[in-house]
Parts: sequence; structure tokens; C-alpha cells
Amino acid sequence: MTDLIENGGFKMAEDTNIALHTNDSELGKIEIAPNVLEIIAGVASTQVDGVNRMRGSFSNSVNELLGRRKEHSKGVKLTYTNEELVVDIYVYLNYGVSVPKVALEIQSQVEQQLYFMTDLKVHEVNVHVQGVIPEKTTSSVDPNDPFATDDDEEDGEN
Repeated sequence: MTDLIENGGFKMAEDTNIALHTNDSELGKIEIAPNVLEIIAGVASTQVDGVNRMRGSFSNSVNELLGRRKEHSKGVKLTYTNEELVVDIYVYLNYGVSVPKVALEIQSQVEQQLYFMTDLKVHEVNVHVQGVIPEKTTSSVDPNDPFATDDDEEDGEN
């Protein structure tokens, strides 16, 4: 029995690749690793307007902060059973966006990109919104004079 692995959320037997159907079987078979599908789905999701980031582990965040390779498969879980592909996407959205509209766009983009790049039809794309990230606000406090008020500047007093 093969061990199960979890790589970016994909759970299946370690040696399992997904066979792509081709018209010309005389040349051999084409298989694609699950990680490739995760990357395609992850990139398609992050390119949708309103998506702030994908859910990842603490180690993913630390690696990105240190300038290491960005993990494009994070926040994606694939399930492939009975030749049906189910994709679960875990995202954080920007504050103020229409959640249903962004989620529908994610579903559409993931389905289109996976079909376009692999010829695989997706049975389901489930979007799980993990949170909403507010815009970063810039502080108008002068670090050299933290007790200054805006009233002093408006009155012409400095």
C-alpha cells in the first residue's frame, strides 16, 4: 500500500499521476503530476482582482518574507476520484470587494485554465473565503514628534 502525502493540500497516493486523454495512443501516454494542477489553480486564483492572497502555512509565509521561492500551490486542495477533479481554493480577499462576484470569477478562471492547459474537465471548484484583509493605512504621525497634532499645522503654528 502506498503512503498518502499532503502536498499543498493534495491528498492521494504518492505515486499517483493523472493521465491525460490523447487521441493518438500509439505514441504513449501523458501523465501530469498533481502539483502541476495545484500550481495552475493557484496562479489562476491569485490573478483574479480582489484576491489578496492564498491560505498557506506559517513556513510558506516565512519563506516568502525571506525572499525565497513563492509557493504557488498553497491554498489549493485537489481531489481526483473516478476521473472527476474537484478543486478546493482557500483565499483571503481584499476588504470592500463583492465576495460572491470574486468567488465566481475564481471558479471560472480555475476551470478555464485547468481545461486550457491540461484538457481536464473540472467537476467542481469550491471557493473557501478564509478572511478579508483591510487596506494598509498610512499613519500621518511624525515619528520625530509623535505628540504633534494636525490642528497646529492647520492654524499656521509650527
